[in-house]
Amino acid sequence: MGCCIFAAMAAIGPRVALVITWLFTNLVDRAFTGVLLPLLGLVFLPWTTLGFVFAYAPVAGVRGIGWLVVLLGLLMDLSSYGGGARARR
Repeated sequence: MGCCIFAAMAAIGPRVALVITWLFTNLVDRAFTGVLLPLLGLVFLPWTTLGFVFAYAPVAGVRGIGWLVVLLGLLMDLSSYGGGARARR
């Protein structure tokens, strides 16, 4: 059930999904100790931050396939910035 809700939020946009996750769950607080990094992630790398939040395990951190999720988020962020630059040409 939670996975379907996450997929629906991510389809709307990563920033909306991250804000809703931050407001209604404790996943962002578990993944980050402060407020600065999640806010910077929300502004500059929303897919990467969202991937890190969902891949983070409280005891082990991010391991194995979780890093693949974070890397996929980074690629999505970079492609969205690259696509915007290409469209302005």
